[in-house]
Amino acid sequence: MTWRPQYRSSKFRHVFGKAATKESCYDGVPITRSVQDNNFCAVNPRFLAVITECAGGGAFLVLSVHHTGKVDPHHPRVSGHRGNVLDVKWNPFNDYCIASCSEDGTVKVWEIPPHGVLKNLTVPWKELQGHSRRVGLIEWHPTANNILFSTAYDYQVMIWNLDCPEQVIKNPVRTISHHTDVVLSMSFNTDGSLLATTCKDKKVRLMEPRSGNLLQEANCKTHKASKVLFLGNMKMLFTTGTSRWNDRQIALWDQDDLSVPLLQENLDGSSGVLFPFYDPDTHMLYVAGKGDGNMRYYEISSEKPYIHYLTEYRSHLPQKGMGVMPKRGLDVSSCEVFRFYKLVTIKSLIEPLSMIVPRRSESYQEDIYPMTAGNQPALTAEEWLSGIDKGPVLMSLKPGSQVAESYSEMSKGLGHSVDTRRSQSRPGMLQLAYIQDQLGTKDGREDGSHTADDRSRTPVTNGEDLALCSPPRTENELRLKFHKQQEEIRRLRELLNQRDVRVKQLELEIKNLKNSQSQSSL
Repeated sequence: MTWRPQYRSSKFRHVFGKAATKESCYDGVPITRSVQDNNFCAVNPRFLAVITECAGGGAFLVLSVHHTGKVDPHHPRVSGHRGNVLDVKWNPFNDYCIASCSEDGTVKVWEIPPHGVLKNLTVPWKELQGHSRRVGLIEWHPTANNILFSTAYDYQVMIWNLDCPEQVIKNPVRTISHHTDVVLSMSFNTDGSLLATTCKDKKVRLMEPRSGNLLQEANCKTHKASKVLFLGNMKMLFTTGTSRWNDRQIALWDQDDLSVPLLQENLDGSSGVLFPFYDPDTHMLYVAGKGDGNMRYYEISSEKPYIHYLTEYRSHLPQKGMGVMPKRGLDVSSCEVFRFYKLVTIKSLIEPLSMIVPRRSESYQEDIYPMTAGNQPALTAEEWLSGIDKGPVLMSLKPGSQVAESYSEMSKGLGHSVDTRRSQSRPGMLQLAYIQDQLGTKDGREDGSHTADDRSRTPVTNGEDLALCSPPRTENELRLKFHKQQEEIRRLRELLNQRDVRVKQLELEIKNLKNSQSQSSL
């Protein structure tokens, strides 16, 4: 029998990395020289935050994502910490809220003004005091609003509820004390019901974050894990670290059995920490090394051999850290499936790097953009603490179908306070009221506009009143009128399509919210 090669069909076999042009980079950024193995950068569709080097205390820079080019060396900063800032993370449900942790032993949560940081920010919205040593890592809960996790060099993992009136919070809602050394990384599963950690004691731990119960513990002598990542809903964990001979290594674990890894693979003999990034929508895994210029990427499957190597992006510029843009901030018209923000310390440069699926068509490609996690929380902090787990609220990336307002802006439209963190209402009721209000005002606005048009207005096209519009006299005028009319027709069709999609989406959200409320009442 003749041997035949096994070919695996994949939409992402030919994904390639495209670095931004010099004009689209952020130049002149004094990136921190800290040796902490963090990313030092956080991105959302509105702002880019990067930890900077400063003389006294700690500070980080918040720039508009569109503020590319040369950065003013005197640009205002967020500078309220007394020690070096070690990590920053944006609130996934509020684009104007960011948390930072520092060597001064505190975690601070900041409210960024809508137009960006125009003067130095020194007073935080919340200050969390509980750790006895410097705080190295922070993570937001993926589905519950205003639940923040922090871990420090006191080996404790603390859970904070920001839905409280106090400006300074000294008591976390729970402290997890299973670790015997410094925690190196934390990762949640999709609905936030499980927390995985890696520790300097070489163990991978799987625990229930709400109760703090330790579920499993992996102690593999052939793999010293430094970073851990949940692979979406595939019930697998991915770790990067080193082998017994200090080769850089990746490993894959079964979530239900951490006794032996499913797969181990040595990569190279370099010394930089490997940062893993996973896209649950495309099942693509990216591995970037600290101090490397290259980035490997793979495709994950649920069957052996589990990890399929795709290719490698190569660059001569070494990265110190990487920020990742949420999926709702990607450019779907160019088939962009992932975007990194690469910190290049030697050039004081932040370089956007887009991962693109090559397609000839410029239309929206539904097969590579499934429904993805949006910017609305599925739970309030109180609901999560009471024992409820829910998956993320999904949204479509199709142009015209996504909700442009962040969760906090949605509350402003309802007449609530500036931040729904301070609201005691359930988010389901809030979303339902908002959607019904939107539909009602939209219908009322359309009815009002129709009656006004019927009573007092003459037909208008291209912004001109037809009763006052004189017929074209020359061929050029006729051609110009024709092009204007075609443009107006195209614009109106797009607007109509967008409104149809929006109505369908709102109707679906109302149905989902009513179902979830009926289930919760039972």
